[in-house]
Amino acid sequence: MILSLTESPSEVIRALALRVRALRLEREWTQAELGRRAEVALPTLRVFERTGKISLERLVRLAIALDALGNFDALFALPAVRSLGELEARETKRQRGRRGRR
Repeated sequence: MILSLTESPSEVIRALALRVRALRLEREWTQAELGRRAEVALPTLRVFERTGKISLERLVRLAIALDALGNFDALFALPAVRSLGELEARETKRQRGRRGRR
């Protein structure tokens, strides 16, 4: 199941819920077992698997319990730096954004 740019947000959410369910079943865990390991209430997990609705914090807890947190690394990743000059420009821009803030 590959997420594509043509999918709607609700389709992406549902696909993520199906992935979590598939990982849970692959480990032969019940919803109660995953909920216990992730510290997510069983009713919350049931709703998530059925509808895809869940808070980001709880989704991260599920990812940790399922050993899938590494997949979050690619989410909103910065583009690769192509040169030293580009890296320096990024750092300069980042430092300018900090001035005057406390």
